[in-house]
Amino acid sequence: MSDILDKAADAALALAADKPWSAISLLDIARAAEIPFADLYAKAPSKAALVARLGKRFDRAALETASEESDAVDRLFEAAMARLEAMEPNRAVLISIARAEPAALARRLPLTARALLEASGIDSSGPRGALRLAAMTAVWARILQVWRDDEGALNRTMAELDKRLKQMRERLKRVGAGF
Repeated sequence: MSDILDKAADAALALAADKPWSAISLLDIARAAEIPFADLYAKAPSKAALVARLGKRFDRAALETASEESDAVDRLFEAAMARLEAMEPNRAVLISIARAEPAALARRLPLTARALLEASGIDSSGPRGALRLAAMTAVWARILQVWRDDEGALNRTMAELDKRLKQMRERLKRVGAGF
């Protein structure tokens, strides 16, 4: 993890564990990461850019599940759970950051939805892909709400994810964008 953005993202998580996200500056993050502020600013001129980097990191956990071995809903479930499990060790911090940076979170939703679809072997391009992407973005947004409030073994999150993915498949099928 020698990349400046990865070091800064790690430092941002550590700092946000101790104080509110709004009280942390980009300069604080650079100092905590022990990287020159100018170098960090050149790659990430805002904390939102670091939130995006964290999003990409967690998306990678979903992408690493890529498979075409089972049912598409099962693959989507696996990919989404892998991403949530990657986020779990930083749950409280990520929830705090999301509350402080709602616009950054909103921008990430469709990017994560695309990663989940593509990792599951479901095409997200073209008109049918756009419908799938919109549906998966809505599902992912709902799952994050449930995950935020689901303490423990994530039973509520898993049940909601399973239900929403099955509903999504049926609704997309009705409009000719099934998978």
